[in-house]
Amino acid sequence: MEITKQLAVFLDNRPGTLARVCDALAESKVNIQALTTSDTVDHSVVRMVVDDPQTAVWLLEEHGAMVVEDDVVLVEGDNKSGSLADIARKLRNAKVNIEYLYCATPPASRKGLLVLRVDDPAKALKALNGG
Repeated sequence: MEITKQLAVFLDNRPGTLARVCDALAESKVNIQALTTSDTVDHSVVRMVVDDPQTAVWLLEEHGAMVVEDDVVLVEGDNKSGSLADIARKLRNAKVNIEYLYCATPPASRKGLLVLRVDDPAKALKALNGG
């Protein structure tokens, strides 16, 4: 588990926009480790965790995108029933609010990656580590 930076990128909601972002990151050797999108009528918010946030922010802003950085908690957890319930319970007990989360795990994988946006990342990390 660790606290890391998440980038929220505001993009036009049009075909090809995400492809251009991903191409630009790939050309600069920035690896996307987690990604989710949400849309509105005229724009999309792409939230991503990358291996080089500084380069990604610079690159995205150079291409005219608005980028907001937030701290998130990355949790590598077991891919089994009840894992998320256990995490949510620990955070509830520590009075940490989950603002949103996203994850994906291949069915045959033993581990998965969870990205948590919480109101207090340091407190969340402590609670999840048993402190």
